[in-house]
Amino acid sequence: MSTAFLPALLAYLSYVGSGTLLLALFTVLYCRVTPLNEMQLIRQHNQAAALSFGGALLGFSLTLASSAWHLNTLHSFLLWGVLALLVQIVVHMLLSRCVRDLQQALQDNNTAMGLLAGSVQLAVGVLNAGSLS
Repeated sequence: MSTAFLPALLAYLSYVGSGTLLLALFTVLYCRVTPLNEMQLIRQHNQAAALSFGGALLGFSLTLASSAWHLNTLHSFLLWGVLALLVQIVVHMLLSRCVRDLQQALQDNNTAMGLLAGSVQLAVGVLNAGSLS
């Protein structure tokens, strides 16, 4: 085993652990600031809620992945992760204001609206991730 293996393993575990915690924090905060209970709707087979929430998770995760790839310190990774978290939540809040009845459409399982909401979240995540390079 190489002497460089242990530091690399510890760095990997630090990023994976921190990223997982950020993803969990994002999930909790996102579910708290949205007026819907996405998880309950998803458990009821609501595809629109799953598309919307899935897009938000993917968009946020893309920024985490990009920051892990492009930044060389755990501190920077955490800072950009928190910023990405805020951006994704603000985007959802703005989208909810711009698209009338978005929350009701998601609750009514309008998959077109779910796909739109998820796609916007994903697009912002891609833009966010690309901005780090």
